[in-house]
Amino acid sequence: MKYIICEDFGGHPIPFLFPDKVAHVDMREQLPYSRVLSAGYVLLEGERFVCFGGDAQLGCSARPQDAAFIGDFFNREGPV
Repeated sequence: MKYIICEDFGGHPIPFLFPDKVAHVDMREQLPYSRVLSAGYVLLEGERFVCFGGDAQLGCSARPQDAAFIGDFFNREGPV
């Protein structure tokens, strides 16, 4: 899968995961947020996420903290 982490209107990061068939730039055009923090590919290996790569058109890549952030996001209780 691919992902983009954007900064929401409150200044908080929020991840978007989507299929490999969709280009990062095409997904970016659908998102209402102005700032992209990172982008790349995400895999679930065992019980943890692994993030890698990036997107040249967005000028963003995976950051070391992205995998932990995405994992924490899925483990939150209730609405974000």
